[in-house]
Amino acid sequence: MNDSSWGAPPQAGYWGPSDRGPAQGAAPAGPAYDAYYAQQTRPMPIVPDVPEHGGDQDDDQGAARLSGPLFRDEPPRETPEPMPEAPQPAQPQPQKKTAGRDLGAAIGVGLGLAAVIVASLFVVKAAFVGVVVVAVVVGLWELTKRLEERKGIKVPLVPLAVGGAAMVVAGYVRGAEGAWVAMALTALAVLVWRMTEPPEGYLKDVTAGLFAAFYVPFLATFVAMMLMADDGAWRVLVFLILTVVSDTGAYAVGWRFGRTKLAPRISPGKTREGLLGAVAFAMVAGALCMQFLIDGGTWWQGLLLGLAVAVSATLGDLGESMIKRDLGIKDMGTLLPGHGGIMDRLDSLLPTAPVVWLLLVIFVGSG
Repeated sequence: MNDSSWGAPPQAGYWGPSDRGPAQGAAPAGPAYDAYYAQQTRPMPIVPDVPEHGGDQDDDQGAARLSGPLFRDEPPRETPEPMPEAPQPAQPQPQKKTAGRDLGAAIGVGLGLAAVIVASLFVVKAAFVGVVVVAVVVGLWELTKRLEERKGIKVPLVPLAVGGAAMVVAGYVRGAEGAWVAMALTALAVLVWRMTEPPEGYLKDVTAGLFAAFYVPFLATFVAMMLMADDGAWRVLVFLILTVVSDTGAYAVGWRFGRTKLAPRISPGKTREGLLGAVAFAMVAGALCMQFLIDGGTWWQGLLLGLAVAVSATLGDLGESMIKRDLGIKDMGTLLPGHGGIMDRLDSLLPTAPVVWLLLVIFVGSG
């Protein structure tokens, strides 16, 4: 590198005369040398002292302030201790499934009812008709009582009870024609009887009365019509067996394997698995009953009959559950320990009666 790269030649007096002598092997000392040497060895610029933090300097004058964790006077913050973990809630123990009713009382009452039905059915047919009439009248009383208590609907019970009993007897004596005539007369009696009361609520009262007349005594009339055949007692027994087996299969399979709700808004306890159990149990029982209990019946007819019974019994159970949900009650009555009321036992039987009557007429005739 040549000297011209550093600017003009050195001038005397830049830093004043030097009193140092020349170093060994260096150029002679003197004013020119001092000036040139000063050009090549400029001192580092002097950095002004930084005032201490917290002094009287004016920050607005541009004074710098060092900050950060390394320049703070306060001691470093301690690392906070971790928060203790919240205790985990205890896991609930799985509850054991229960039947929801007094099984001992339910079984005892069921066996007692079965004994009365079988004895009256095979000893004197007229006695069995009397059992059906009593069940119909008590069922009508339970239904109308709950309607009045929960909805304020005053259904005329007297014409309903008399007309319902007449329907069952007419169905046994005169068949379907007698049942329809008795139904029409019962409806007319309900309309007239209610006229003796004030007109407020007349429409809802008679409407509920007509519904009750059809729902309880008219459907029960098909049981009496089954009894008219030569093997009527066996037909009624098959009807009762298939309905009970269907309910038992639905309960047993649903209680053990039920996972998927069938109609949770209507009956939360019923499951699709329970329905499959009802179908399987009823079809097996139907095949056996048609093959060995009904004259002229075959096993494949029993399969169809059992399937129809399982469907109609389930729909009947759901139908009454819908009524009870609307009324805000669990059972229609308390007459039968472990079962509820009479209507709580008729819920599957009533809609199943016309189905069984019709299929038996198709399969083996009305004889």
